[in-house]
Amino acid sequence: MKITDNGKQKGFLVIGVEGRMDAVTTPEFEQTLGNRIDEGETRLIVDLSALEYISSAGLRGILTGVKKVNAKGGEMIFTGLRDAVREVFEISGFSTIIPTHESVEAALKKI
Repeated sequence: MKITDNGKQKGFLVIGVEGRMDAVTTPEFEQTLGNRIDEGETRLIVDLSALEYISSAGLRGILTGVKKVNAKGGEMIFTGLRDAVREVFEISGFSTIIPTHESVEAALKKI
């Protein structure tokens, strides 16, 4: 998995996630996200357009990050869900509790 910091847009830090988010790679995602939140970033867009696979461990990592940012009064938006990732979000019910948009650009238009 590769995590990139894509800078700020409209006050949101945009983070890209590429590859696979599973039991092996999720701790890196949690650590990176946790560090950014601890540094004061409470408005985040996580671009998953290059994420090919997500497991239940990956979902747990996402939920951990969302809870942490919400506890600080912030918000986290996920964008670019590919078909397989979107299906996991829908089956797990995440698509009803976590804001998602087709792209970073679409999310920024709604803000």
